[in-house]
Amino acid sequence: MSVRVFVTGGTFDKEYDELTGTLHFENTHLPAMLQRGRCMLDVAVDVLMMIDSLEMKEGHRTRIVEACRGAAETQIVITHGTDTMVETARLLSAAKLDKTIVLTGAMVPYAFGSSDGLFNLGSALSFAQTLPRGVYVAMNGRYFTADNVVKNRNVGVFEETAGEADGRDP
Repeated sequence: MSVRVFVTGGTFDKEYDELTGTLHFENTHLPAMLQRGRCMLDVAVDVLMMIDSLEMKEGHRTRIVEACRGAAETQIVITHGTDTMVETARLLSAAKLDKTIVLTGAMVPYAFGSSDGLFNLGSALSFAQTLPRGVYVAMNGRYFTADNVVKNRNVGVFEETAGEADGRDP
């Protein structure tokens, strides 16, 4: 059983430029993260794009859907910026692909050393192997269905959509 990981950028893969004080993209950190986490899964990593999710347009999201549709694997993890992760998850859900697709990201870049990215990646890989087919967002050890999640920007966490709890502990 193998898992396909599609990289789209987001905070996960941002680097800090000490000269300009800005964040930017170079290369994905996914291979290093998998090695550091001692991942024993058969994982194939494909970089689809390296952009901030706030810069994503409909064409970028369509590319993500098509990549998932074309993947031989039925278990897929997508690294994605957290700002528009829910929008991409809902588009994937609407595509009704017969796969388990888990989107994850980070609030702090992996390169900073104190990132939540490694934990979120490990959780997403586990959820992709165990959840039934559908589209999910996995952050901070929790998973949410694509139609029942919102990013709470006030506290920087993902939560179930108000009034639509699905029986899991909050």
